Amino acid sequence: MALARALKNAGHNVRCAKSGPDYIDTAFHQAATGKPCYNLDGWAMSPERISNLGSGDDLLVVEGAMGLFDAAADGRGASADIAKQLNLPVLLVVDCMSMGQSVAALVAGFVNHDPEVTVAGVILNRIGSSRHETILRSALAPLGTPILGAIHRHAQLARPSRHLGLVQASEDAGLEQYLDNAAQIVAKAVDIEAITKLAGKRPSSASPAQMTPLGQHIAIAKDAAFTFIYPHMLADWTAQGAKISYFSPLADQAPAAEADAIFLPGGYPELFAAKLTRAGQFRKSMRDAANRKTTIYGECGGYMVLGHSITDKTNVPHPMLGLLDLETSFAQPKLHLGYKTLTRAQDPVSGAFKAHEFHYATTLHAKGAPLFDVLESDGQTRGKIGLVSGTVSGSFAHIIDRA
Repeated sequence: MALARALKNAGHNVRCAKSGPDYIDTAFHQAATGKPCYNLDGWAMSPERISNLGSGDDLLVVEGAMGLFDAAADGRGASADIAKQLNLPVLLVVDCMSMGQSVAALVAGFVNHDPEVTVAGVILNRIGSSRHETILRSALAPLGTPILGAIHRHAQLARPSRHLGLVQASEDAGLEQYLDNAAQIVAKAVDIEAITKLAGKRPSSASPAQMTPLGQHIAIAKDAAFTFIYPHMLADWTAQGAKISYFSPLADQAPAAEADAIFLPGGYPELFAAKLTRAGQFRKSMRDAANRKTTIYGECGGYMVLGHSITDKTNVPHPMLGLLDLETSFAQPKLHLGYKTLTRAQDPVSGAFKAHEFHYATTLHAKGAPLFDVLESDGQTRGKIGLVSGTVSGSFAHIIDRA
């Protein structure tokens, strides 16, 4: 995000994308550039979707997820796959903390691992001193790979984190000042002009199959507790004529009464569980909507809110909406992570989908008809996930695209 803001400050028409299924980082990238940041997922998205979201004449900066070649269990979906499909050169950012001459072996390994991936330059990160930088540069010199930046350790660049990643951009009132400070540090440490010259021509746009809207008027929960929604999904829905409105459960707002569908996306309801319990108007309006047979769909955090209760990390249960026979807890957090292929024969989410799961919640109780049949990314059958009760449904999975 610091590099993106620095490029913007230098007068470039820049936007960001994020490789892989990440909601939190994209909000920071959007703040850095002032433009929407889309996800590009080599495992879950069709080639047409990726080319569509990655096309344009602007300067596109894509942040990778994990290592350049790290992928799903079946070997697909690495950041390198996005680089190859969109003809993107790679800037390899190396964490040099506690590393000396070994940096040469590491960089050589990345440069030579896949001949179809062009590692066009290296940025050395978290350098301890000028002497440390000299050691690193000397070790890398025989490789001939351009060093386009050398960033020393700066306490000002640190960001606070929690269990799903960085503390959200929307929760930081000082984010703009942070971005400007970070951009100044990075602009002095990297060769902005050389980096911009690396950019090549990206493939032309293609038309992907669109995601079917949940309804004609979709009311979406949106605040610090409900933030995880993909912008390409919203674009698909509106392109097909659906109206989108927003409401804040934390502000005790009700969804639009005329909405024929309500979407509770993922986020951090466990951090605001007590406040959600006290949101009387929100709770009543959701029960009224369920009684009217309004389509109500929840993903991950939204799914948990549809249940009877969420138990927080101090082992205190907080009553939720009670629209699904579900109880979840964070008292003994356990990581659930991975790509999924979901199938569902009935509306509102019928069809086959690529999705991912990333949460620390434990299911204490779940009873009722399941929502999806599931295949893991390695092709193994998992069984079923989620719950359906009348027009109310949800699961821990985040849908990314059509399968």
